[in-house]
Amino acid sequence: MRDSNRTVRWGILGTARIAEKISVAIHQAENAELTCVASRDSAKAAAWAKKHRVKRSVGSYEALLHDPEIDAVYIPLPPSLHGEWTVRAAKAGKHVLCEKPLALNVNQAREMRRVCLEHEVQLMDGVMWYHHPRAKKILDLIRSDSLGEHRRLTSAFTFCWDTIPENDLRLQRNLGGGSLGDLGWYCIGAALWAFNELPQKVFGTARPYNDVDLNFSGIMWFSKDRIASFDCGFDVSMRKWFELAGTKASLVCDDFTRPWENTTPQFRITDSQGNSTKYETENPLQETCMINHFCKIIRSGHLEQQWPDLGINTQRVLNALDYSARTETVVNLADFFPK
Repeated sequence: MRDSNRTVRWGILGTARIAEKISVAIHQAENAELTCVASRDSAKAAAWAKKHRVKRSVGSYEALLHDPEIDAVYIPLPPSLHGEWTVRAAKAGKHVLCEKPLALNVNQAREMRRVCLEHEVQLMDGVMWYHHPRAKKILDLIRSDSLGEHRRLTSAFTFCWDTIPENDLRLQRNLGGGSLGDLGWYCIGAALWAFNELPQKVFGTARPYNDVDLNFSGIMWFSKDRIASFDCGFDVSMRKWFELAGTKASLVCDDFTRPWENTTPQFRITDSQGNSTKYETENPLQETCMINHFCKIIRSGHLEQQWPDLGINTQRVLNALDYSARTETVVNLADFFPK
């Protein structure tokens, strides 16, 4: 039901570190309220609620999902739990903002979408940069003739652990760990977002650690002679850039996943003669942009199917790349994941 003035009441399943950023965003968002936080440890939930100005706390995820005063939930749990709790939330009638990677595999992600559609709730993965004003400006230029015919998108997202945290969930395959899911998700998503289609085939190679990829490089072949390549990893200094090169010019964003601190969000287009045009945009908190967009969908009463579709397609390509790296083969996407 459409209600442009409705306050969207949020609940958070878990107290993971990323939830702190989302709590700030919900407090800043228009007509949004952070109503409840859940943890399997009721004392931990209560302490977190007090620190982050949450109205209430509960000692189980189920209690939050069955709370009639909650409209939407944010799920920052480990990837291995995303499928289960997204489905439970949807069946309880809650809209779902779920951290990435969306699931452990594409079949699980498709089931998440199916249940959300069946219960008429929005599903979206928690990739924030898509919702920032800079992303809209970049996409407008990509869809124009500014770059000529697109040829290659290259991206990187890395950071370096000084000491490898052996107990970190990102080093545990059964929990959905690995740099591909944690960081490469953004690079894959950027290619699908820019080219607006799935690749035809992919190839990946990884440097393994504890049965996950500590560092990963991938290549994706698209129609119309377009290629996307990327690297991600936990063992290289912070990089978060992409370049889309065309026959006329290239577009470069040095910090697409998150603007560098205290800077105006910008990107540039450089032509074949070296002439550059710099673009700048306003700088709202991108987490707040995402929450505002999600709340707008709820208030409109019209689900936006492109968001779960993009998440599922990203999952599909990620799984194919992981399989490629493990088998050292080029993977045809249509054969690996028939529709």
